Parts: sequence; C-alpha cells; structure tokens
Amino acid sequence: MPIARNVELGANVRIPQPDLVNLYGCRVGDDTRIGAFVEIQKNVTIGARCKISSHSFLCEGVVIEDEVFIGHGVMFINDSYPRAANDDGSVQSEADWQVEPTRIQKGASIGTHATLLGGVTVGERALVGAAALVTRDVPAFAIVAGVPARIVGDVRDRAASRPG
Repeated sequence: MPIARNVELGANVRIPQPDLVNLYGCRVGDDTRIGAFVEIQKNVTIGARCKISSHSFLCEGVVIEDEVFIGHGVMFINDSYPRAANDDGSVQSEADWQVEPTRIQKGASIGTHATLLGGVTVGERALVGAAALVTRDVPAFAIVAGVPARIVGDVRDRAASRPG
C-alpha cells in the first residue's frame, strides 16, 4: 500500500519510485515531485510545483503551499508532548491528543535534515538551513540556521548580491 486509494494526486505529479513511498489520506498539487522513502500522512496538503526530497516525513497537520522545496530527511513534528500511554496506563488513541498544525508558505525552502516542531509557520520564500531545529515561526524572506534556529540573514539580500 505505498500510495493509498484515498490520496488525491494533481496533474503531472511525479513519483519516480512509487513502491518506495508511503502516502495516505493526503492531497498533492499539480507538478509536484516526491522522492523515495517519503511518508506523507493523512490530512497533509501539498501545493503545486513543490519538491519533496527523499527520506522526508510529513505528518498529519502539515500544510505545504505552492513552490516549496523540502530537502532530504526533513522531519515534521505535530505533538509537543508525545506519549504512548495515558497516565492510567491505557494506550493512547487519536482522541487523547490534538494535532499541532504546521504551515510552510509559498516558495519557502527547508534544508536537508531540518526538524520543524508543530505549530510553527515558515513564511513566504524563507530559507531554513540544513539541520536546523525550527521551534518558532520564521518570518517571510528570513534565513534561519542552527539549534534552535535563529535568523542569520534575509534571502532578498542574498539575491541582490548574486552575479547577474
């Protein structure tokens, strides 16, 4: 069951190795590319013209807007206080916790092996550096890096300094 029947795939979605992904209950926009060993859970929405690189995990509650780049091995978290069992020892079910939604806005890029805690928003065209731990919102156009991620620049400054 690598790609479940309840997955909504837009036009021209490319999944070169469909036997090496796990997608269920999600929506994927037009012209998006999904690499091998990616899991996309239920209630995830991915926009158009995105790239989801190999070994990434998109859990329930993640919204990826259009033209977003997700690097290799990116992890999303949707629960700040995960537990396997309740205080009384009973196994937790979906009723015992609440999804903390995460939004990645249009044109943002998330670097390889970054981890994003639940409840954060990464602003439009922002850049999250490789291996960063995103614990709070990232403003539009910001470049963040480190553990925890801190603003280290602005993508507009970088674009202005590139040779023409």
